[in-house]
Amino acid sequence: MSDTVTQTMDQLYRYQRHLYDATRKYYLFGRDQLIEDVNPKLGETVCEVGCGTARNLIKLAQRYPEARVFGLDASNAMLETAGKSLARSGLSDRVTLVQGYAQSFTPANFGLEKPIDHIVFSYTLTIIPEPEAALDNALAQLRPGGTIRVVDFGDLSGLPVWFQRVQTWWLTQFHVAYRPEIPEWFQRRSKDGSGQVSTRSIGGRYTNFYTLIKA
Repeated sequence: MSDTVTQTMDQLYRYQRHLYDATRKYYLFGRDQLIEDVNPKLGETVCEVGCGTARNLIKLAQRYPEARVFGLDASNAMLETAGKSLARSGLSDRVTLVQGYAQSFTPANFGLEKPIDHIVFSYTLTIIPEPEAALDNALAQLRPGGTIRVVDFGDLSGLPVWFQRVQTWWLTQFHVAYRPEIPEWFQRRSKDGSGQVSTRSIGGRYTNFYTLIKA
């Protein structure tokens, strides 16, 4: 499955990656707020799963110069673009990029011997296969007291029906769809004592934020 996922993502982003940042800023809301919410302490590790073009990684590294920043992505094409973006920003030595999969990465992929302090998903879980498995793995790789933070599409239920239909159609063009498994996963983790969970929505449930602080 891993090779198939890489091939699919590479095909999807082969050309899109060149326009990704210029176009996504108009409908991927909440990414900068997610970065502000992370707020790592001196020397802590931050890993973005599904880092894409490194847009968020660059902002993380600039916002938190004392943090250790890592990016994981299944797409080699996206990682190529990410590497170039980091080089242009003068941050190649500050951010480590790794090709890998949300469902199976470990700290060792980044040369780390200890669990990760903060793991973020930014508009990633609604496109990758098995979002619950990705979250399960993130929780397993996180230190006690560490955080998982997610920003992603909501169910749009607070918006006009016509907008819901248009937006849903538009997102399917990019293999993206709202995944109810995501809020369900956080609800279960709250109940089973895995950690302290908080959620919030903005824009008529256009965008959802999820946070888990590991017990």
